[in-house]
Amino acid sequence: MITFTAVYLGVLNLLTFAIFGFDKAAAAGRRSRVPERALLTLAALGGSPAALLARPAFRHKTRKQPFGAWLTLIVFLQAAAVVAGLATWWSGRGSP
Repeated sequence: MITFTAVYLGVLNLLTFAIFGFDKAAAAGRRSRVPERALLTLAALGGSPAALLARPAFRHKTRKQPFGAWLTLIVFLQAAAVVAGLATWWSGRGSP
């Protein structure tokens, strides 16, 4: 299960980073763009680390609101879920 999760997150984050780069290139070339909803969905599915890295790397969506607020909310909720999951796992370790 851990291997699957690691591969899933690795591939998803590479894909997310690449799509942010593609969208930036499309914006610069005035071509068809990737919808913001799709970018946020990728982040919500686990690609938020790549989304956070891609924004400054490509200087893309850095001033765009409410995109930045939504991305921040997604990252906050994911961090809270990880903390809650770890706390649940940790508290279950001491039970007989």
